[in-house]
Amino acid sequence: MSQTELSAEEVAAQDRRDFLFLTTGAVGTVATAAAVWPLIDQMNPSADVLALASIEVDVGDVAPGTQLTVEWLGKPVFIRRRTPEEIDEARKVPLSALVDPLARNANLPPDAPATDENRALDKKGEWLVQIGVCTHLGCVPLGNRAGDFDGWFCPCHGSHYDSAGRIRKGPAPRNLHIPVARFVDDKTIKLG
Repeated sequence: MSQTELSAEEVAAQDRRDFLFLTTGAVGTVATAAAVWPLIDQMNPSADVLALASIEVDVGDVAPGTQLTVEWLGKPVFIRRRTPEEIDEARKVPLSALVDPLARNANLPPDAPATDENRALDKKGEWLVQIGVCTHLGCVPLGNRAGDFDGWFCPCHGSHYDSAGRIRKGPAPRNLHIPVARFVDDKTIKLG
């Protein structure tokens, strides 16, 4: 008997078999998706992390020559209000004297040079906002004009950063990173 000469019962049995194969495949696909979805969903950031994706920091009480350290996304952020002397010192440094020639400023293009103007938050250069994590091994450097260049010093391995957060001496390969930041008003900086 050829394929074209199937009886009505055989056609019905073949249709049932096809239907069962398709139904089983669809149910299996849905069951697999239902089992895998919690594994994928758990990789999304939690609500507390999303809430901290951007924060506003009141800097109204930060006096020139002092620094405020806040936590943002689990990392320390140094917010320094620099004195005119610190700004002048940082602006006199030629780019050829820097270990890392890039600004590492998330507010600028990736290839922006590490001039003091490209590292400061404002045009006058008074405010410097940077992630307080040493780019060598992730330690937290000491601030308040520490180290050989009146900036930050990481005592763990001897990295010295200048008053613009640029690496000047030691094993750290990059300048301290500058996060996305902007002034919301005269007394408030928004991170993120």
